[in-house]
Amino acid sequence: MMLDIAAEFRDVGITFSPRAGGEWVLRHLSVEVGRGEFFVLVGPSGCGKSTLLRMLAGIEHASEGSVATQAGPVIGPSPQRAMVFQSVEVPLMEWLTTRQNVELGLKMQGKGRSERRRIGEEYLSKVGLTGAADKYPHELSGGMKQRAQIARVLAVRPEIVLMDEPFAALDAQSRRLLQREVAQLWQDEKRTIVYVTHDIREAVLLGQRVAVMTAPPDSTIKRVYDVALPYPRDEFSPEFATLSRQIEIDIEEEVSKVWSVPTGPSSTP
Repeated sequence: MMLDIAAEFRDVGITFSPRAGGEWVLRHLSVEVGRGEFFVLVGPSGCGKSTLLRMLAGIEHASEGSVATQAGPVIGPSPQRAMVFQSVEVPLMEWLTTRQNVELGLKMQGKGRSERRRIGEEYLSKVGLTGAADKYPHELSGGMKQRAQIARVLAVRPEIVLMDEPFAALDAQSRRLLQREVAQLWQDEKRTIVYVTHDIREAVLLGQRVAVMTAPPDSTIKRVYDVALPYPRDEFSPEFATLSRQIEIDIEEEVSKVWSVPTGPSSTP
């Protein structure tokens, strides 16, 4: 796949205790994300998926190597890179209505009231929250709150949208609905999305490419899969099942490096 590069990690490593000779979370990791691509990261727990996302957001900084976008090296947060967290991490402002929450980033950008209202209504409509525009967060379900957070991020029109397990805290029905909605939003908007998940089915359902990371420490990219399946994807198709199983095998191999799994029957004295 030929890429018009939106973001690039080049020989990246990060350790949170360099003076103490601590373990490297990530090491010698290089990967490119295409402009307008839906790129998904999966891998064993603790392999640094969220850390990688935070590095691209400018929240964390590489101990070695470089992270860059089309605008240049990532040295800190930027409105061109916006992040959708798990709902428990960055809640909506409880004293603001859904509409005001969605318009918050636009207000911080200095947009006028009429422009904020126009853009806010556009994205409330896109996530199906027009009827809840004047409700407060405590009146919304978990799925509706997450829709509002997605609308708030998309409304500021960032070049790159970063999504860190955004549906992990939701019930299965809400999660499936929002997965489909995000796929449709991406097709409509063609923003670059970098998405972290533990859910292999979700990764194949959403991503154009799925990168599997190796087990910690010194995690890196093990393999990148091209997902040549049309949207909306049929998760019951043989092709979907085959690719999901290939990714699952890759991750199982990595998990086996971390967990001590008996290979035979135990003996008792």
